[in-house]
Amino acid sequence: QVQLVESGGGLVQPGGSLRLSCAASGNIFRIDYMGWYRQAPGKQRELVARTSSGGSTMFGDSVKGRFTNSRDNAKKMVYLQMNSLKPEDTAVYYCNADGTLWGGLRFDYWGQGTQVTVSS
Repeated sequence: QVQLVESGGGLVQPGGSLRLSCAASGNIFRIDYMGWYRQAPGKQRELVARTSSGGSTMFGDSVKGRFTNSRDNAKKMVYLQMNSLKPEDTAVYYCNADGTLWGGLRFDYWGQGTQVTVSS
């Protein structure tokens, strides 16, 4: 019904920047929230940032002031700009989107994840 495809992960040095992209496709009528979660080895998945269709963004405490999240509603895409990266930002980053399908069913989907490694 819905596919989320992430891109942009990789290896970056501490203090560097990286930009993740996520494209949604499928039988989508409306996306309400679109954003990112991450999971480091041995830890629970946590919120990074999620943005409403109106442009309001909620950030996880550990990334406030360093990361921004922006949406292109027409293209059904979301972009996570990560600046001042720290080794503790190392994790698999997952795109998440929820909303409504054509026909009225609600959806809540995850991407396959993209690895971000911050290391010198």
